[in-house]
Amino acid sequence: MDYSELTSQIFKKESFLCIGLDSDINKIPSFLLEHEDPIFEFNKQIIDSTHDLAVAYKPNTAFYESNGSKGWLSLEKTVAHIKNNYPDIFLIADAKRGDIGNTSHEYAKAFFQTMNFDAITVAPYMGSDSVKPFLSFKDKWVIILALTSNEGSNDFQLNTLSENNEFLFEKVISTARFWGDEKNTMFVVGATKSDYLKEIRKIAPNHFLLIPGVGAQGGSLTEVAKNGINNNCGLLVNSSREIIYSSQNRDFAIKARIKSREIKEEMKLILKQLL
Repeated sequence: MDYSELTSQIFKKESFLCIGLDSDINKIPSFLLEHEDPIFEFNKQIIDSTHDLAVAYKPNTAFYESNGSKGWLSLEKTVAHIKNNYPDIFLIADAKRGDIGNTSHEYAKAFFQTMNFDAITVAPYMGSDSVKPFLSFKDKWVIILALTSNEGSNDFQLNTLSENNEFLFEKVISTARFWGDEKNTMFVVGATKSDYLKEIRKIAPNHFLLIPGVGAQGGSLTEVAKNGINNNCGLLVNSSREIIYSSQNRDFAIKARIKSREIKEEMKLILKQLL
């Protein structure tokens, strides 16, 4: 999915919601364990109930890889279900890969060609040659970790560099934005760090930002939009646990839809201000 298609979907659906499929076998409703593939059944019902309210889904691959080949099969079936039934959905592999060039190229092949994801999260610590292989695939996106929501982000990301007193995460964004462009590169900025978004927009005014941390982690959609939105929206705001674990009962998909609609309606009002 290219930049114009993604932007078009946002304004068509009046939503910039990304739903995180952090599907934990120990947290899904227990009655689903009766199914041959409980994780896929959980994902399928969530997706079928919310696909018209979201523009993106983001499976975190750790929740699938931890279950070995069976978990990987659940992920493959989830991707196929989305691609075969909802081709307007932007699909993100939250895999946080990044390695030397030839290894990154194989990671890119795995997620872009074999799995047919639209985007992948990448750690930039090893520099440009670990990221650029992902950028060589047409109409695929690299989402670079910049300023994350977790407490440990303070260990490195908010350290200042002596030469110009900029934060390390600012150096990452200002450098990495030239490895690709706004048509194939996004940056991860945690919703709990929304105070930094105005400065980030000065560095990368036209890039999309993937914003996790709204909901269970305490991030504010209002603050994210106020500080981070641009003329094309430029935001994908992710909510995971608050949506997918809205209920432990047989109405879990209905409750997920209700919560998704609440967020979508708030986004609709935000987007109207851009029109």
